[in-house]
Amino acid sequence: MSNVPDNPMTRPRYTGIPTFMRLPYAEDWSDLDIGLIGVPYDGGVTNRPGTRHGPRELRNQSSLTRTINQATGISPYELCRIADIGDAYIERPFSLEEAHQQIQGFFDGVVAAGLVPVSAGGDHSISLPILRALGKDRPVGMVHIDAHCDTGDDYLGSRFHHGAPFSRAVEEGVLDPKRTIQIGIRGGINDRDIWSFSHTSGMRVIYMHEVPAMGLDAIIAEAHRVVGDGPTYFTFDIDALDPAYAPGTGTPEIGGFTSLDGQRLIRGMTGIDFVGADLVEVSPPFDPSGNTALVGANLLFELLCVVAQATEKRKSE
Repeated sequence: MSNVPDNPMTRPRYTGIPTFMRLPYAEDWSDLDIGLIGVPYDGGVTNRPGTRHGPRELRNQSSLTRTINQATGISPYELCRIADIGDAYIERPFSLEEAHQQIQGFFDGVVAAGLVPVSAGGDHSISLPILRALGKDRPVGMVHIDAHCDTGDDYLGSRFHHGAPFSRAVEEGVLDPKRTIQIGIRGGINDRDIWSFSHTSGMRVIYMHEVPAMGLDAIIAEAHRVVGDGPTYFTFDIDALDPAYAPGTGTPEIGGFTSLDGQRLIRGMTGIDFVGADLVEVSPPFDPSGNTALVGANLLFELLCVVAQATEKRKSE
């Protein structure tokens, strides 16, 4: 076996068990800084399901990522001890609020173990239980890249769907709206006030029609200004991208970011004190080509890079 590379991450991509980024799978978290986590839950969708299959396909496509970010020079694996720590398993998926409680229970354990979570959904409702765990002692700020603000309210009898996690998070005191920026919001609406919660609570909202005039550099600078130096969560909904690049999602909206825009936005957030991140709403059944999961896996790697740099900085302080 002398011809087999010592580092499993540099072995042929078609070999081995598919974990996130070809990292080791770890049930012992005692020697880790960052845990990559799947959250295979889509009980909060309001229309097209399928994101429960997202983490598995993101793991598969992430075998195509490498170890060093050529654009930024960051190698997260040189900065931090990282492993795939499995899925936040949900025993009662048909009960939305109970499912969220079980997701939170898993992330409570992650936080108690001192790990920084980088997660793959799942629909966007999973961000609420994650924020409950991360913001339990103090509210966190947030960089949110998405086609939708997800600060709605009741829909068909529920206030906990994937269009409302961040209004609930603010109400529960785990998210600081004045340290939250939402980028890329677009699409048709049925209610002119649908995202009024974002504005009245103090969130900074940048609509997609503002992006060409502002430019990505100005948007990135605004994100740094809004979130400041405090602990911050990073959430990226794949539908922030135009469906030409990511058709496999529940609520596609035309006129979105390119894949390169997504990479540039994430890379530009380097230096923010991220305490966790997620990439959500990849729905493989709506993209037989696998391209959406491929794009998502690469953006998950970009998120891992900025989170690893923030984690390493906290470790050295």
